Amino acid sequence: MKRRHLCILGLLASSTLASACSDDSKPPSTTGGNTAQTGTFIITASGGTPARSGYDFPFTDAGFVDGWEVKFTEVLVTVDKITLAETPDSSPADPSKTGTVVAEVDGPFVIDLQKGGTLDGKGEKGEKAVQIATLDKQNKNADKPFDAGKRYAFGFSIVPATEDAKFVSTLDAQAKTDYTMMTQKGYTVLYVGTATFKGTACTPVDPEFDKLPKVVNFKLGFKSPTSYLNCQNPDADSAKHLGTEEHQRGVVVKANEAVTAQITLHLAHPFWESFAHDSPAHFDQIAARYVGVPGTPTAVLEDLIGVDPKVIKDKDGNNLPRRTCTKEYTPPNAGTMAFDTGSILVDPAGEPTKTIRDLYDFATYNQSTQGHLNAEGLCFVKRNYPSPP
Repeated sequence: MKRRHLCILGLLASSTLASACSDDSKPPSTTGGNTAQTGTFIITASGGTPARSGYDFPFTDAGFVDGWEVKFTEVLVTVDKITLAETPDSSPADPSKTGTVVAEVDGPFVIDLQKGGTLDGKGEKGEKAVQIATLDKQNKNADKPFDAGKRYAFGFSIVPATEDAKFVSTLDAQAKTDYTMMTQKGYTVLYVGTATFKGTACTPVDPEFDKLPKVVNFKLGFKSPTSYLNCQNPDADSAKHLGTEEHQRGVVVKANEAVTAQITLHLAHPFWESFAHDSPAHFDQIAARYVGVPGTPTAVLEDLIGVDPKVIKDKDGNNLPRRTCTKEYTPPNAGTMAFDTGSILVDPAGEPTKTIRDLYDFATYNQSTQGHLNAEGLCFVKRNYPSPP
């Protein structure tokens, strides 16, 4: 599969958030306002086309191989510590190492990627991005101008929701309510939406699938603060890159135009079947937690706690078969649904810094890799929560 990018009014916990809500229509600026200038970096964010249009089924490019259509109504994320640093190629073998940070945009900023913005995104046609800020000088290096033609390492962090976050896109009343909930629960990212089963001619045919609800609302909150460091840049495809890396690291200052650096979150990551990048996405493992639940259930990530990713069972303890609803996908093995953790051990009683304990850990580990630069640029992933490396 091709890689794609997945205040409650009057009840605010602080006046800081209230003041941010009142000014959420104007993107905050850093050193140069919002005007594109020579030697300027424009910092934007996007969830790709899926943030706005979701994942259809059937699909032609990217979607859920087990027959689910997934649509989002909110994709809330808190971004902070957007940095530019010298010498992105400091260590060919270790992209976490760069030179000195010379510029930084400090938030934190709350963004609803589902709403998008007014700027064209870096990925597919129709993608929209929201502007976060601009940088027109090295505010960590005596306010010197950026050097035309010089390449700087780009990084950013996804952090827990906070009452101090600045709004860079308009949030409706429900999104503000949900963001307040995120601050209370320590979520960094929140997916809200609905999954609808639309698969036909799926195999195998098994009565277990008849037990699964056909429509599942979801409110999936991730506690996964992560820094994305020294990102590769697809905009530099014509430039030489290091070793087996796909693109050259960093962003280059241009003397005659502003340069856009887009933070991109790929939304399919939490649903992958393995830790291999671009692995097929599934929703059956989530729907199976609501077998026998009357009405339309609302899935939460916490319901995956205690579920063995190597032998996935439904809510009643029955083995969940692995199925495919598209000819483009051949399951890696028949029988019970099982996800692949590669070299990382699965141990329900293990140390969270060394093992994957359950499907909750598995989904969070994959979700924490979703940060990119300019649509497809991979970054060094530094997890800032208890997790295997």
